[in-house]
Amino acid sequence: MIAYIEGKLIQREATFIIVEAAGIGYHIKVSLHTSSALAGKSTCRVQTHLQIREDAHTLYGFMDYEEKRVFLELINVSGIGANTAMIMLSSLNTREIVDAIIQEDVGIIQSVKGIGKKTAERLILELKDKIRKTYDELAINLPEINTAGEDFQKIKSEALEALVALGIPKTVAEKNVAAIIKKQGSDLTLEALIKLALKA
Repeated sequence: MIAYIEGKLIQREATFIIVEAAGIGYHIKVSLHTSSALAGKSTCRVQTHLQIREDAHTLYGFMDYEEKRVFLELINVSGIGANTAMIMLSSLNTREIVDAIIQEDVGIIQSVKGIGKKTAERLILELKDKIRKTYDELAINLPEINTAGEDFQKIKSEALEALVALGIPKTVAEKNVAAIIKKQGSDLTLEALIKLALKA
């Protein structure tokens, strides 16, 4: 198991990063919050989880151990796969997920794209006691991606790419992004646009 990777940050996108360590380039799937936290960095150290399947070996990366721990808790819930867990961590930050589980707020969990009421209720039922015990003192603050001065068409394009990479059908992603821009205007960060689209 690869616990973490530390090295040169070669590429950073909304849903993945490429880190070079010891001459090897690692493609690592990350949440929007981890991507945001790495903005402007040339080197990084990310906590990782390697998922091995017959058809793929996939590395998931996290800015800190708390995000990784929440991810591992989520994927142990029936009906929550790695992709859904990453969508959750991109839609809500670690603190929001923990708070929603502790407070048994089905609505917040259900607001995440792809999670229905029954799945949200099962997630809370399976994790609430464990989360209360483990994450009572957890507090994470992650910065937004700074897109000041960037061309908004680029932000829109990157948002669509990120949504499709997270498993949202392209037509649905385009419709949601268009509706958000119409309502909110073009004064949005990349992170804000993706988060709103994931909740649309």
